[in-house]
Amino acid sequence: MLIADVLNVVALIVLPAFIVEISLVIASAVTLVFTLGPNEGEVRTPSLGMRALKSLCKWIAGALGYIVHSSLVLGKSLGQAFTGIPGREDRRSLPRPASGDIRENFHWLVGGDGIRSRPAFSATVSETDLNEVDAAAKAAVKGKQSTQVAFEEKEKRAQAQAAETDPCTVEEPAAVPPATPTPAPAADANRPPPPSLSRMRNEVSSAAATLCKEDVEDLDDDELLERLRGGMIPQHKLENLVGDCPRAVSLRREFFFDAMQSHTPGADVERARALPHENFDYESVLGACCENVIGYMPIPVGLVGPLKINGASRYIPMATTEGCLVASTNRGCKAITKSGGATCRVVDNGMTRAPVVCFPSALRACELKAWFENDANFARVRAEFESSSRFARLRRVLVTIAGRNVFIRFKSQTGDAMGMNMITKGVSKALALLRMEFPDMEVLSVSGNFCTDKKPSAVNWIEGRGKSVVCEAVIPATIVRSVLKTSVERMIDLNISKNLIGSAMAGSIGGFNAHASNILTAVYIATGQDPAQNVESSNCMTLLEPVENAEGTLDLHASVTMPSIEVGTVGGGTQLPAQAACLSILGVRGAHREEPGANAKLLAMYVAGSVLAGELSLMAALSAGDLMKAHLRYNRSAKNLAELAREAEAAAAAAPSSAASAAGTAAHTTCTAPP
Repeated sequence: MLIADVLNVVALIVLPAFIVEISLVIASAVTLVFTLGPNEGEVRTPSLGMRALKSLCKWIAGALGYIVHSSLVLGKSLGQAFTGIPGREDRRSLPRPASGDIRENFHWLVGGDGIRSRPAFSATVSETDLNEVDAAAKAAVKGKQSTQVAFEEKEKRAQAQAAETDPCTVEEPAAVPPATPTPAPAADANRPPPPSLSRMRNEVSSAAATLCKEDVEDLDDDELLERLRGGMIPQHKLENLVGDCPRAVSLRREFFFDAMQSHTPGADVERARALPHENFDYESVLGACCENVIGYMPIPVGLVGPLKINGASRYIPMATTEGCLVASTNRGCKAITKSGGATCRVVDNGMTRAPVVCFPSALRACELKAWFENDANFARVRAEFESSSRFARLRRVLVTIAGRNVFIRFKSQTGDAMGMNMITKGVSKALALLRMEFPDMEVLSVSGNFCTDKKPSAVNWIEGRGKSVVCEAVIPATIVRSVLKTSVERMIDLNISKNLIGSAMAGSIGGFNAHASNILTAVYIATGQDPAQNVESSNCMTLLEPVENAEGTLDLHASVTMPSIEVGTVGGGTQLPAQAACLSILGVRGAHREEPGANAKLLAMYVAGSVLAGELSLMAALSAGDLMKAHLRYNRSAKNLAELAREAEAAAAAAPSSAASAAGTAAHTTCTAPP
């Protein structure tokens, strides 16, 4: 077989080249005859016709060589067709020789068309192996075998094949006389290196991922769980791969519950399965609100009201697990509405983002601050900032220096969105402009904590963030006595001692109130706001002051000033069905069609009005000494105490000796239950 291959090489390469060279020699001899002169040593300058004749002879020689070469190739193809001997590509598709003969294996691999260079041989083998491994990966994804096992088996076959078929380094088995190694031609420097095993492994993983996306819908739940546990399918991509969000959530639950049993022995998996997951619109969550979803958290939603604000009455939804909160706030709403309602105004509006940048020197930092003070420069920054969104409206920029660091606090209107993402995009555009003006400026972070988001800070308390709202109401003394069950004087005195002096003694920032965060967070959860932003949004100063009425008696003037309420009616959790329903209760769902930002302003005022109602009711309860009584009546602790009593009775019946101890524990809990 090798001799026939060598003859093929001679016939296809050496013979045509020899014919071409002979033709060129004949053409040169003919040209020389026509250029020699009649005298010895005389050489005539070739004419145009002679040069053309020489070129024609060269062309004829080349054409003759091409014809001979084509004839030989055609003859070989015809011979294969008539004799049934396969060619190179067809022969490679044949089964591999069963014997361990090196020459037969080598002939099968190279296709029988002569000897290839060593790099070409390696590349051919690697590409063939890669195709086989990809096929094994496809079979593994479809359930025939795991990808890891397929790859390990293929790697073993590749090593065995290399040991059997490498004629340069490996001898034949002992049963067969060793063959003379075939010298490999020098490697071609321009040929790319053969694929490595790491590349083959990466290709297998890539093929498996592609197949998962295409074929995973054909697998049942048990097969999917098997691949989840084996790491073949990433659990965070289940929704995209399966194409069915509820099914993906169910699979992920089983995957995590199994993992809990294996890796977290303290977890009570059976009780954990009580977390609900059915009958929920997970499509609205995907890519927007939460990842690795295994269910949802049902929180009770109560309504308070009607609350009359700026002449319009609204019911306010509150999502909470704190007993007595909704009932108390509802009493405050009743007092405000019976008094004629509250008046609210948004005095400032603008979300903030403050990147921190650094300069080589403090002097350069001062130059940036001076640059911003130029109106023309601010106009350039504003134009660049507002180009990022049709709703972004840059209001002002506060620049503060700390050594070489500069904190640039951008404040912008953001329409009906809460606006953190919107303003961050605008800040990025503005920073790109600043880098052009100050090439030595280094941007350390797009947020430098001077914003300030989800942290207590004086800058939010003083400068405001989001919507700055003030809400007030005058509660007649008769309403204070009949609804709030206390007096004007007692409420005013308590507010001074508790909300003003007490908060000052605590060094509070923005905490000059009774429990503004309670009401605000409940409304935030119900309407799809970011609950973590209650840190700055609940900044509130509650003031209770006496005002003289027409009859000469004192009524109660109550107000709350909240400089940093961060709310939106589009984006984030506002698109979830339940939260959108609560926004619909308030009449502020989605974006305002005529005045962008109007719905978000209304929501901020409803939040402030609800806080005012909650402050009035709690301060009245504290001044009248009714707080503990209300909590024992409405709070969940009553249920817990009843359960403790039943447990004590059961323990007493089972073990009389321990009855006294259990009863004492229950009695102690009853006396010391916190409000």
